[in-house]
Formats: sequence, structure tokens, C-alpha cells
Amino acid sequence: MRLLSTAAALAAGALISACASTGAAPPAPIGFDAARLSEHARVLSDDSFEGRGIGTAGETKTVAYLTEQYAAAGFQPGGENGGWTQDVTLNRFSVSDAQAAFKVGGETMRLTPGQEIVISTRLPGRHVMLTDTPLVFVGYGIKAPERNWDDFKDVDVRGKIIVVLVNDADFEQPELNTFNGRAMTYYGRWTYKYEEAARQGAAGVIIVHETAPASYGWPTVANSWSGPQFDIVRQNAASERVKMESWIQRDVAVDLFRKAGLDFEALKTQARSRDFRPVTLPGASFSGMFDVATSQVTTQNVLARLPGTTHPDETILYTAHWDHIGVGEPDANGDAIFNGAVDNATGTAALLELARVWAAGPRPERSIVMISFTAEESGLLGSEFYAANPIYSLEKTVAGFNMDAMNVYGRVADLGVVGYGQSELDERLAAAAARQGRAIAPDANPAAGSYFRSDHFPLAKRGVPMAYAEGSGEFRDPPVGPREAARDEYGAKRYHQADDEWSADWDLGGQIEDMEVALWIGRDLANSRDWPGWKPGSEFGPARAASAAARD
Repeated sequence: MRLLSTAAALAAGALISACASTGAAPPAPIGFDAARLSEHARVLSDDSFEGRGIGTAGETKTVAYLTEQYAAAGFQPGGENGGWTQDVTLNRFSVSDAQAAFKVGGETMRLTPGQEIVISTRLPGRHVMLTDTPLVFVGYGIKAPERNWDDFKDVDVRGKIIVVLVNDADFEQPELNTFNGRAMTYYGRWTYKYEEAARQGAAGVIIVHETAPASYGWPTVANSWSGPQFDIVRQNAASERVKMESWIQRDVAVDLFRKAGLDFEALKTQARSRDFRPVTLPGASFSGMFDVATSQVTTQNVLARLPGTTHPDETILYTAHWDHIGVGEPDANGDAIFNGAVDNATGTAALLELARVWAAGPRPERSIVMISFTAEESGLLGSEFYAANPIYSLEKTVAGFNMDAMNVYGRVADLGVVGYGQSELDERLAAAAARQGRAIAPDANPAAGSYFRSDHFPLAKRGVPMAYAEGSGEFRDPPVGPREAARDEYGAKRYHQADDEWSADWDLGGQIEDMEVALWIGRDLANSRDWPGWKPGSEFGPARAASAAARD
């Protein structure tokens, strides 16, 4: 199928001018250029960049390209010691020779890595050996005192393997409203489940994969977890990481529970109650062994800055992650390079084009900083590192806009706001979208937990108001059917697959509209004394309030 080509979009007037802030006289029109956006994405997702894996030759090429393009756009180096980068030191863990099996009722169930189970670790070491380790089902693996919820109760899981469900208890039954209904909380994220398991002293975690509550299929799990894993360097990793982090296919779990005399679906239902107690799988154990190559790698965030004229110490952020999965196992077509064209060459290209437009316009009163983060695909590690070691004061970071996996299928009716209801940026987003004839749509799939899955989150949890907004809803231009089919196909067959490749047929009109919104609001804020805050009840408000004295 053929969508509108870049050339056709330009010919049809998709070269959209970036307007000035509301109420101000517009400067000379400075257009976002669809052809530039497409070319940046094409280059960054080319096979020669090897899937932009961190700590690889692909990273070296990516960082060089970004610094060259930021400089050409008219921005200055914004990193450490007057340079373009911030070093992020990570531990890298590569698992090999993995063997895994359940033993239940005298029967051994051998598991094929990549097909029935994926196994990894983020605990430094050389070898992991788990022999006949007891298995305990702990529901969703959540301990949330403020919600009067404890899946562990007083059961000791130290040294055991815990089996947990993905997402949280409200996904299957949102009317319970114990975890915000269908809107996933952080307790539903796999990152939290591994963290809590470590706090409980478990030897390992097995997450049961189910496509709907995970919001992605098994191939995404297999591709994301079969390669090297990364983590920030921790002073006491043994207290924060378990020996084994793993996922199994749902059918494997159902079979295991049945052979142990348990009903998986019945236990899932029980796990939705506060009264749920952990259930030991009778006569069942797990044995696994694998080698671990542990090393340290220094990867890099790339930062570019346009200093403000009046308040250069106050910052507006634009963020996107440059990394992707790198090179993995060949798919059915023999392609082993995970190009990451949509995720996230598109967001990276957006930052480069935003930088060009910002630098070509009037100089703002506050500073503009572009951050191309590393290691997002490894658990938001580049943004986590920056948020913990900020180059620009978080107290005086006014707000930020995150760009991740942008719309390449054409203009849409709505602006979807991930995390809608959290910050005062919502009203600004609504006003900007209205200028384009669009409406605001709260997160269309809050159960997917997208608010906790991109680089804005480490900044938000430290109090910085961050907007993560992207086009959603019905397409506004014909042909609608092919656009919908292409968008759906990406989620089903291309996300985190080798087929996430650049296409000359992308229609970037929708991406440009999303970028316009971020530009307009950024200009308003950059030339004002406004400090957007968090709405009452937001869990991120207290962190911002603690630094109120630092702001005018």
C-alpha cells in the first residue's frame, strides 16, 4: 500500500510554518521541513548504524551525527565540560548457555530460551545456578501500603522464585479501582516487579506474559530481553537486583499450574483481591543455569543548548532517546538489524528539526536544551542518570516535552496526552491543539502504562513538569483505510522488530503538527515568567514543591 509520499506532502503544503506564541506578533515564518525530518530518520535508521545499540560502533556513528547536526542547526554544546555529551556509565550483562526447566509431579518441563522463556540478570557476576528452587505465585507482586495492598503478606519468599502477573489488579476488573482502574500505575510495570522482588529477597522472578495486559506480544519480549541488558552502576546491587529476571509464555504457565494441581485462571481472579495470599506451587520447582559476561560500558547522552537572553539559568527541555535494540537474532527474512526507524529515529529527528527552527527564530529569554538520551530501551537509564546528575538545575527547569515513536501516517483528529490530568501543561496542550482544529484526548490506552515507559518519567518523578503528547484518533485526510492499516500493523508487527524501517512513503504531516504544539508552548514559556505546576493529587507535586524557593 502507498501512503502520501514526502514529496507529495510537500507539494500539498505540508511544509507547515511554526507560529509565534499566542497573542504575540508572529515572526517571519520558519517552517518545519518534512524532507529534513525524513532524511534524519532515514540516516539514523540505516543499516550502517547497526540498530543504534549502546556501547557499539552504531553509538559512535549516532553521537557523531547528532553533534554535527545540532551544531549545523545553530545550537551550542550543552554537555559536560563544554562538550556535547554526558557520560553514562552502565553495567552490561550478556547471558549465554542458558538452560531452564520446571520440575513438577516427577515430570521435567524443559524450556526453550527465546520461545518459552527469556532469561536475564542485572546482578554482577559470572554464573547463575538455581537448583530445584521453590516456586511461589504472588499475584501481581505488589506491596503498596498507601493502597492497603500487600501481595506478599507475611510469606517469606527469600531464596525462592516468585511467579507474577503482568500489569496490576485493575486491568482485568477496572471497576475495583484499587489501582486507578485501567490506567496502569507504576506497580504494573515490569521494572517495579523486579525491584520489589529484590526488596523481598527473592532469588528470581518469572513474569507471566499475556499480550493484552502487557500491551505487546511475545516477540517484543523475546527481542527486548534476549540481548545484552544494562543497568546503572549500583553501590549494593545485591540488595536491589535478583539473580534471575525472566518471562514465560502464558501457555507454559497454565500447563505448569495445572500439573501442580492449580487453576491459573482461578488464581488470577483471586489475585485481584486485597485478601489474596501467596500460593506455593505444590511439588514444583525451577532449575536454571546460565553464564553471565559482566562488563562496564560508558555510553552518552547528547545535549545541545540555545542560551536564553534574560534568564539563561532557566531551561525548557526537549527530549528523545537515540538508542534502539541494536543487532539481534535474525528474523524470518534473515534481518538481524533492529533499525528503530519509528522508535525512535523519528523523535530524534524531531529534536534536530526543532533545534533548527528554534535557532533560526528570535532568541528566547530562557534557555532551550535538547537532550538525546541513551539507554531508554534498557529501562530509561540515560534519562534516569541525567535526572540524578542534572547538568541544568531541575529546580529551574521550567518544563519539558518528550518525543518518542512519532506519528508517520498523517494528520489525525486528536492530540493524545499520556498522563493526562497530572500537570498544568494539559491546558496549554489543549489550547495549542485547538489552534490546529484538534481536540485533546486523554491517554487512549492508559492500561499500557506508557507514562512510565519513556524518558519523561525520571524527570517527572523528580518534580519537573513533562509533557508527553502525540497524535491520536481518526485520520483527517484520505485515504483513511490504508493509514489506519499501516498504524495498526506497526504496533502488531514492527514495534521492536527488525521491520521497524524507514519508508519514503511516510506522511509526516501529523508529526509536524505535534512538533508545532511543543514549539508554541515552549515559546510561550521561554518568553514568560510562568512556572507550570502539578495538579492537586499528583504524586509528583511534592517533589516540585520542595524546591519552590528556588523559582521566582
